[in-house]
Amino acid sequence: MPLSHRFSVRTLTLALAAASSGIALNASANMGQTPSSYGLLPTDVGTAQALSMFNTQVSATYYNPSYLAKDPRGELTGGLLHGGQELRASASDREGDILSDSPSQQVLIGMKTNLSSLTRVDHPIYLGFVAGVEKFSKEMMAFESTTGVEGQFLRYGREPLFLNVGGATTLWRGIDVGASLRITLHASASMSVTTDLAGNTEYESLEVSAEPSLRSIVSSTVDLGETFCPDSDCWLDGFETAFVYRTNSYANTTVEAETIIPGLIPASAPLILAVSTYDSFEPSVYAIGAQYSTDRWRVGVTLEQQNWSELGEKFELDDIKDQALAEFDDILVPRIGAEFKVGQHFGISFGAAYEESALKSTSTPDVNYFDNDKVILGLGLSAEYARTRILTYPVRLDFGYQRQMLQEREFTLSNTRPDGTQSNNIVATTDGEVDIFTGSITLKF
Repeated sequence: MPLSHRFSVRTLTLALAAASSGIALNASANMGQTPSSYGLLPTDVGTAQALSMFNTQVSATYYNPSYLAKDPRGELTGGLLHGGQELRASASDREGDILSDSPSQQVLIGMKTNLSSLTRVDHPIYLGFVAGVEKFSKEMMAFESTTGVEGQFLRYGREPLFLNVGGATTLWRGIDVGASLRITLHASASMSVTTDLAGNTEYESLEVSAEPSLRSIVSSTVDLGETFCPDSDCWLDGFETAFVYRTNSYANTTVEAETIIPGLIPASAPLILAVSTYDSFEPSVYAIGAQYSTDRWRVGVTLEQQNWSELGEKFELDDIKDQALAEFDDILVPRIGAEFKVGQHFGISFGAAYEESALKSTSTPDVNYFDNDKVILGLGLSAEYARTRILTYPVRLDFGYQRQMLQEREFTLSNTRPDGTQSNNIVATTDGEVDIFTGSITLKF
């Protein structure tokens, strides 16, 4: 390796380390975030997100902000999520087939309240927020963008900080509208150093900054019975429909490193190495859902269009992944779920979904991404403890479990490394399972 290249890489590494204060490099970050990959609260996890658009809890801030207006009570929710995985890739040039088994572990918190008491207007306006922090609140942001001759899964790993804030109100009888903002961070770092051939640096200059990126979510919910026959019983009672649009979001890091080596690289013409890369991408989504509910049970279906083709445009601007020449398809994700009350205080929910792979390419040189079709099954349990001597409303406890089964798919591992030390054009057979466990406690006020 030329000396100039070696020192520029060293400088870039220093700049990356500085830019990632609070960011865990090599943390197996991924494309996607907790609410889209797994689900936020146990009801979302246990119904495979099929009933998420009709969930009165604070996770509605992400899945369907307009549903915050469904329950006039305030809410405080806290929870934990553990996503364990065993992702496999078997190939002729390796002994074991387990490629990734590091879990995602998050602490979740959310709150909803009615803001109308702040104004002289009696019309209710609801505000909600929900946040998730990785490694049980110890890791604010996971970020990794890398090439990999061993291959890497596109959509699993530790999750970055998740934060969503939104509001809702009733527009007309049975028609609620809402909007929220999803907040991600775009970080940048610049570094200038003078170094000698031994790697000793002096006259260092380092600048690091991060700015929030706000991405919008808008939605509407219609209670058909209340809208079309509010004063009498009719066959539309119990039917609800909802529509949601979420813009795409992503994390971005840009690093610029400048190196000067006296006698070799002068200050008048320093060696500059700049890298811009993307991670934690979520596509724009159009989702429509319908629910029928009674006093004892409810059933719902959701259809999502996820526009993953937008990721291909980001890859073209990514200095690490651009050589992958990856192609992505837009996909439709159907979900179905049901919830039943068992006695007065208990409930059980089920859900299922099928998600096709968004990765069209079976070979992505140097980056070597894997992505599989998957079947998703969920189970949820809920309980309300009503006999509290202090609290006005019952305390709700929830538990959710979800299993994602990745269907077998073959990819070709390829690389363009000039040293030729890595095997090339090797076929890898990939599959795996992901198990998600989550629990929460909800207080109403």
